[in-house]
Amino acid sequence: MKNFSIPIKYGLLISVGLIAYFLILSVFNAHIYPLFSLFNGVIMALGMWLALKAYRDDKGTKFKYQKGFMASLLTGFNATIVFTVFFAFYATELNPDFLGNLINMWRTDYGTDIGIVLFVVAVMGFATSLVLTLAYMQLFKDSWNTKEGQQHTY
Repeated sequence: MKNFSIPIKYGLLISVGLIAYFLILSVFNAHIYPLFSLFNGVIMALGMWLALKAYRDDKGTKFKYQKGFMASLLTGFNATIVFTVFFAFYATELNPDFLGNLINMWRTDYGTDIGIVLFVVAVMGFATSLVLTLAYMQLFKDSWNTKEGQQHTY
């Protein structure tokens, strides 16, 4: 369980940040504009960076690329799952008119319901988590530009 404590803790912190940002937008009725969801990426990026840094500091010299990759990815996935569940609760129970207002922004005749919107929210979160993990792990991996790394060249 100790291996999962950082992804769970930081995943919950990220999701709290995402939920707080969404609720702040809803106070100003700006949550129906998808453009504002771009800041969700900033919240995810900051939280995942802190999670990966905490994981690396916890492991010290035993930090492995694969384990760091999984810790970062699980952090993002945990945050995405919690936020998607909140989003579903908000769109169906707290503000049932939300989905109609959000979809009317596009003025389409598609039969879009809550399921496809939740699917898109989840896929966006999972994709953001994967991309950020791949980017961050380039910064945290060991360099082969050392004397030890030169021994591994052809």
